Amino acid sequence: MDEKLAAEFQFAGQDIPWLLRSWASSQPDKTFLIWEPREGGPRTWTYSEFWLDVQSVAVGLAGRGVTKGDKVLIHADNCPEMVVAWYACATLGAVGVTTNTRSVRAELEFFIQKTGCVGAVTQPQFAALVAESGPELGWIVVTADDSGAPAAPADADHGYDRFDSLHGPAGDLVEREPDPMAPVGILFTSGTTSQPKAVVHTHANALWAGRVGPTNISMERDDIYLVFLPFFHVNAQSWSFWTTLGVGGTIVLQPKFSSSRLWEVVIKHKVTHISLIPFVYNAVAGQPIPEHSVKVGVFGLIVPELEQWLGFRVVPAYGMTETVIHATNDNPGRMVPKGSMGKPTPGYELLLVDRETGEVCRDGQPGELWVRGTRGIQLFLEYYDNPEAMEKSFTEDGWFRTGDVVRLAEGGNFVYCDRDGDVLKVGGENVSAREVEDICRQVPGIADVAVVAQSHPMLNEVAVAFIVKGSGADEDDSALEKAIIEQCAANLADFKVPRAVYVVDEFPRATLDKVAKNKLREQADELAAAAGGGN
Repeated sequence: MDEKLAAEFQFAGQDIPWLLRSWASSQPDKTFLIWEPREGGPRTWTYSEFWLDVQSVAVGLAGRGVTKGDKVLIHADNCPEMVVAWYACATLGAVGVTTNTRSVRAELEFFIQKTGCVGAVTQPQFAALVAESGPELGWIVVTADDSGAPAAPADADHGYDRFDSLHGPAGDLVEREPDPMAPVGILFTSGTTSQPKAVVHTHANALWAGRVGPTNISMERDDIYLVFLPFFHVNAQSWSFWTTLGVGGTIVLQPKFSSSRLWEVVIKHKVTHISLIPFVYNAVAGQPIPEHSVKVGVFGLIVPELEQWLGFRVVPAYGMTETVIHATNDNPGRMVPKGSMGKPTPGYELLLVDRETGEVCRDGQPGELWVRGTRGIQLFLEYYDNPEAMEKSFTEDGWFRTGDVVRLAEGGNFVYCDRDGDVLKVGGENVSAREVEDICRQVPGIADVAVVAQSHPMLNEVAVAFIVKGSGADEDDSALEKAIIEQCAANLADFKVPRAVYVVDEFPRATLDKVAKNKLREQADELAAAAGGGN
């Protein structure tokens, strides 16, 4: 049996426009999207109104020559136009290429050229950059404002068509046959060690996320997901939007995370679900926790202290752009120990493998996490135009090498250790940078921490910690450094304890805002040399 045909059959007759059309028909007056802009009051779309807008913009895109398979750049901070444009591309059978708005010209040039975008949707604040980065683009349309804020005078006179010009008669949309395995979106992975890879998702990927995502995080039709993480990342695009669409729930969309408005928006809209990253809870650490409606916060692992502090269930969920949705979860009532990222989500197979020997890791030994599923359903379809990356990332029998180091704990629970490139080798002992970072974070006054390897004449490598100070931190850097060393010494084997702590204003960042640890390692060696050699 042909594998592609078998995969396509799993979602026969279904794709994203089919899903939108179904909800618009069965619950036309149910609220789908609530927009909370930077300035002014909220705006709401019901399912029928959203589907009407999507069809209208799809007609406008078709009028500009966009057809099935074409790539359209969508370069914007979170805003309704961004979401509508993406789903309009999906409705036509085109591919929305969503890119990080912190990208510089060289990065944006790469994104546009790599995917061959035919046109672009952007905002006034990015219009000049998009035009400079994509002179070959056939057209550029620009939203009326910057995520609800008026455009700066220098950006307002850009000379391009407004987003409203894309709206055409929704009734003129020519419907196409559903093609579940067709590409629908491209997200770029972070490039900490190489150029970003273009991850291709299919309509079936979105439908799969909508099928299993709600079960993973206990989401139902009447629940409301607050989205403040960027739509150009998989967390917002899949974990939040596709999960919500799977049950016909409601999205509250903000331009960006706002610590001053978090609880206000949660209470105002009776939000039930949010995504958690360390930055979020660090940002609200000094605020009182009000009575709220949040039931679930989606995080990477079980942290009882977070649950007690924030007053809602913290769901452990591991995933990456390539796995589409949570490849692990806990499910309500399942006994999951502290620090675990849960167990495999049904539909995914997980394996831990020693990269040097190729042997399966047992008895708690850390190994690289391999994930297997059907490409285009549980896993992404491909790295666009990158056969070398595909060959490197997949085994012959279909296992995807994640690059994450994980160990199997008691009861079949998986425990995250680190990215493979960040495992330190200290005198022959493996050290997880993530483990050391978690201990460092227990010291008050730390906004962020990154542990990396520093070269050592005898041990090859030792751990050092880079610290960004937060509110309440001791003004004396040496006192903070001492407290961190003492905390680690009290909780970790001696070979894991950082040999030095460096306070910095900020971390260098890679393409998708992840910490560029390769640059921190270079900086650590420079600091060691300046201090007179190894520690």
